[in-house]
Amino acid sequence: MATFLAHIKVHEGKEKRFEIAGRDLFVATHNKEDEVVRYEYWRGEKPQTYYVLASFKDYLGFLKHQSSSHHEDIAAELREVTQEIKIEWVDPISDSSNLVETNHQDPTDDLSDLAKSYSETMPAHAQPWWLENRN
Repeated sequence: MATFLAHIKVHEGKEKRFEIAGRDLFVATHNKEDEVVRYEYWRGEKPQTYYVLASFKDYLGFLKHQSSSHHEDIAAELREVTQEIKIEWVDPISDSSNLVETNHQDPTDDLSDLAKSYSETMPAHAQPWWLENRN
């Protein structure tokens, strides 16, 4: 499994555009992908802040999502309105979540060069303290 929480700040006045693009990507992701478990957009407490909570069956599913044509097309719109984004890989606590551990996987040969580049820029390596606390 691979789960991330994206922390996003959009440019002032671009909230509506962000929400429309987010909705479009939510719909496309759920309609076109088999390996998505959870993919949701959330408004934050502070103005212009949003979160994306996403889980995929595995890290390779995440790479396929990131490099998909629908993601690339809609992400172009999201990049125009986004001021900052931070991807935080998160790890569920066993017996306190229905999700399973976040683990990195090396890209397979059948993945595109774009997917492989995402693997380099957005690896999902388990944090040492996670490993110490996993059951």
